Amino acid sequence: MSRFILCLLMLSGVVTSLQADDNRQRSRDLGIAPGVLQPGKLNAITDVPGVLVGQFSLIEGTDIRTGVTAILPHGGNLYQHKVPAGLYVANGYGKLSGISQIRELGELETPILLTNTLSVPQAMEAVIGWTLKQPGNEQVVSVNAVVGETNDSGLNDIRKRAVKAEHALKAILSARAGPVEEGAVGAGTGTIAFGWKGGIGTGSRLLPEKLGGFTVGVLVQSNYGGILQMDGLPVGKTLGQYYLKGALDSDKADGSIMIVVATDAPLSDRNLTRLAKRAVAGLARTGSSFTNGSGDYVISFSTAESVRRTPERRSEVSTIAELPNGLMSPLFQAAIEATEEAIYNSMLMATDTRGVRSATGQASQVKALPLEAVKQMAEQPVSY
Repeated sequence: MSRFILCLLMLSGVVTSLQADDNRQRSRDLGIAPGVLQPGKLNAITDVPGVLVGQFSLIEGTDIRTGVTAILPHGGNLYQHKVPAGLYVANGYGKLSGISQIRELGELETPILLTNTLSVPQAMEAVIGWTLKQPGNEQVVSVNAVVGETNDSGLNDIRKRAVKAEHALKAILSARAGPVEEGAVGAGTGTIAFGWKGGIGTGSRLLPEKLGGFTVGVLVQSNYGGILQMDGLPVGKTLGQYYLKGALDSDKADGSIMIVVATDAPLSDRNLTRLAKRAVAGLARTGSSFTNGSGDYVISFSTAESVRRTPERRSEVSTIAELPNGLMSPLFQAAIEATEEAIYNSMLMATDTRGVRSATGQASQVKALPLEAVKQMAEQPVSY
C-alpha cells in the first residue's frame, strides 16, 4: 500500500487507530530513523562526553503546567573553564538572555536554562546565584546568564509566573549524565507543537572514526507549528491537523523552539555558529513554517578540552588545535539529523495534557501525537 493510499484511508475513516497511546515510544521504536548516520549509545545530547542535563517539572492544580530544563557543558566551574559557543537565530520573536555576549565573545560561562517566556528573569537569578557560589568565583562581579524560552500559555497560566529561582536551581543541581527524560517534562511540560503536545526531546549522531569519531548531540524544547512531516511522512496532512488548513490568515503555527547543539569536536566559536545554522535544516525537515510569531534559536557549544577557555589560556597567547573548515561537513550532517530526530522524540514521548489557556482562563487539553497512526504510516512501503 502506498503512503498516498494510506492517507486517503485515514482521511476517509477506514483506518481509525488515531488515539494516543499511553505507552509512548521514541522515533526509532516506530521505525522512523532520519538520515544516514548512526546515533550514539543513548541517542541523546548526553552522548557528548561531559554534558549534563537536569529538569524540574512544575505541575500545580489545574492551571500550572511548566518547568525548567538545564544543560551543562561540563560538571566543573563553567565560569572559570568557559566553552566556545555559537548562536544562530532563524526568527527572533523570543527572549533569549545572554545573546549579545555569546555573539561578542563566542563562549558560554554558565549553564543553559530553558523555561517559559515570563520566567526568564527567575531562571537568570538561579544561574547567577549558582555561579557566584561556585568555589573559585569569589571575586566574580559579572555573570552572563543564558536562558532561553518558549511560550507555554496554551496549557499553563503563564501570567502567574509560577516558576521561581529555587525551581530553576533544582534543575541545575539535578543535572547528570545518562538518559534524558523526554516529552512533557521540564521546560516542555506545557508546550505544544503542530497542534499536538510538544516537549523536550533529544538525539545524537556519531561520526565514524575515519571522519573523526566525533559526537553531535541535540536537545530541543518544541513549541511551534507548521505542517508536520516525519522523515518525509505527511503526518500533519494525513491526520488533518496543519497550518493554513482552515483559513489563509490563520496564525496557529506561531510558537517557538529552542535548540541546543553539543559536540566534542574541537571547534572555534565561528565554526560552532556555522554548526548552529545547520540545525535549522533539521527543523525545516519537520515542516516548520517559521512564522512571524515564531522564535527559532540555536545555541551550540564544544566540550573539547583543547578549545576550552581556561584561566591560563585567557591570560597568555596560546596555540589551540581546532577542526579546520574542510572537515566540518560531516558535523553539519550530524547536526541536521540529530535535530530532526530530537524534535520527533519531543512529540512522540509527550502525553495528553490538560491545563488552562492563560489568555482566556478556560480549560485546555492537548492530545499527544497518536503513535499507532504514525506507526502505520512508517510501516508502509514507499511507492514511486
